[in-house]
Amino acid sequence: MKRSILLPALVGGCLLLTGCVTKKQYTELQSNYDRLRTENGDLQKNYNDSQVKLAAAGATNKSLEERLAEAQKTNQDLREAYNSLKGSLDQSLAQNSQGNINISKLVDEINASNKFIKQLVEAKDKSDSLNMALTNKLTRSLTTSEKDEVDVQVIKGVVYISLADNMLYKSGSYEINERAGETLSKIAKIITDYKDYDVLVEGNTDTDPISRPNIRNNWDLSTLRASSVVQALQNDYGVDPKRLTAAGRGEYNPIASNDTALGKQRNRRTQIIITPKLDQFMDLIDQAPESDDK
Repeated sequence: MKRSILLPALVGGCLLLTGCVTKKQYTELQSNYDRLRTENGDLQKNYNDSQVKLAAAGATNKSLEERLAEAQKTNQDLREAYNSLKGSLDQSLAQNSQGNINISKLVDEINASNKFIKQLVEAKDKSDSLNMALTNKLTRSLTTSEKDEVDVQVIKGVVYISLADNMLYKSGSYEINERAGETLSKIAKIITDYKDYDVLVEGNTDTDPISRPNIRNNWDLSTLRASSVVQALQNDYGVDPKRLTAAGRGEYNPIASNDTALGKQRNRRTQIIITPKLDQFMDLIDQAPESDDK
């Protein structure tokens, strides 16, 4: 802009100083003036273009700064979201790890419980098998007449041998009669063969009152009869007395009605109950996995 103002002044000054010039000089001056004027126009145009570009660059720079600020804010938001997500993930992993520990512990407890149940089932199966073998062996050894007065059953893994009172004792007495010897010898053989079984001899009566010297009631009678069988098994047939138990139930464990003669006859019986030793099952119970209530 300044250059465009100075050019005419410069030409005018030259004319004033020289007074008069030749035509050639004037032509040269005019040519220089025109050239300078053209150059000045070009410079002015370049200046204007530069101003436009500068303004555009300024606008672009402002836009870049805004975009940079926006990108920085987005980056900060992403960092905060990442930290929040990482915290949630760490907490989730910690909870999942604790959950895995609890699940693993539960699986171990279930496996231990299943193992214990398997042991009990195997023990029960073994007991049932031995009891069935015992029952079959005893049944096969009885004569036809003995089978009419001896009832053999397996109930829940326990062998019950029920003997009628007239087969074992004298009428109204607890003394063993001569008929009982052969049957008791067969039962004693089974008991001796199965050493891991305990034997309970249980006396039972009907409701008729007893009237005998030194026998007060049916409790006494049932217990004395059981004791007579136990002593016969021990003394006459060599059964280990540590395996034997004598018990009396009196009239309080009937299997039939006492209102009929036939019912009373069924109730007057002595049962020989053969069971696996209780301590074997107690040993299994002691081996049961302990529950953790913590």
